[in-house]
Amino acid sequence: MMLHIDASRHQWFSDERWHDLIVVLDDATSEIYYAQLVAEESTRTVMAALRSVVEKKGWFSSVYSDRASHFFRTPKAGQPVDTRQVTEVGRAMRDLGIRMIPAYSPQARGRSERSFGTWQGRLPQELRLKNSHTPEEANAFLNAHYIGEFNRKFMVAAAETGTAFAPIHRQDLDRVFAIQQERLVGNDNTIQFANHVWQIPPTPFRSTLAGCRVLVYEHLNGSFSVGYGPHTVARFTAAGDPIESPRPRSRRTPAARPVSRTVAALHSAPLRPSGFAELRSGRQPSGNQKEGTNKKQRKETSRS
Repeated sequence: MMLHIDASRHQWFSDERWHDLIVVLDDATSEIYYAQLVAEESTRTVMAALRSVVEKKGWFSSVYSDRASHFFRTPKAGQPVDTRQVTEVGRAMRDLGIRMIPAYSPQARGRSERSFGTWQGRLPQELRLKNSHTPEEANAFLNAHYIGEFNRKFMVAAAETGTAFAPIHRQDLDRVFAIQQERLVGNDNTIQFANHVWQIPPTPFRSTLAGCRVLVYEHLNGSFSVGYGPHTVARFTAAGDPIESPRPRSRRTPAARPVSRTVAALHSAPLRPSGFAELRSGRQPSGNQKEGTNKKQRKETSRS
């Protein structure tokens, strides 16, 4: 299954403002899976689009795009892309096992331009009718109404029933869809990143990471995290302030179950042979039983 991702820069609000509309669609049926207005098509906005499709629909086999610098590295303009050096978007797709296919043919570009011609002719009119004047309002309208309406009018029926998406169960999408940079931890257990000097707190598995190489993840929401292998050893806000990790809850020792006085007496009181049965039944020996026992003991003593 191949998806197609592209963007169109246009005055979508019919005023002096310019925005990019990023669209992800099925290459076979033209079904729209994602459409959002952003200030500019970039590594972060493209990652956000691809992550949204992965989370909502599932795993797909390949993605087709132009040769923009956030998709591919091209040593010389007009030359083939360098498949050995990947961009951050390329690294994310590689981590998920999704193949990236660059567009070379003018036919592919023409198809994309025709599709966006339809968007440019219809969407500004719809936004004006809905009184949407901001990207946030426009994106809410796209998600709630327009994408579904667009698919009903322009989607082509698939040749076969079913879905080609596969479920994805990875728990590390926050790391996959993040800009990653390696740093060396200094002797004072700090790293330098984005004009900040960040202190790495002690970890349960080692007191210091001095001399170790760690990965700094710049997440799509602007926050940062520092990873050492599978461990997240520090988190920071977009402003660079540390975020305290939640402390694990201490396990409470279960309270001792109350013991009844009768059971406690059975374990603590000395037992005599003559009264064992009565104590087991919870009854005390009667006075006649006590007197008979004493007489029997005196007779045995006199005989001896």
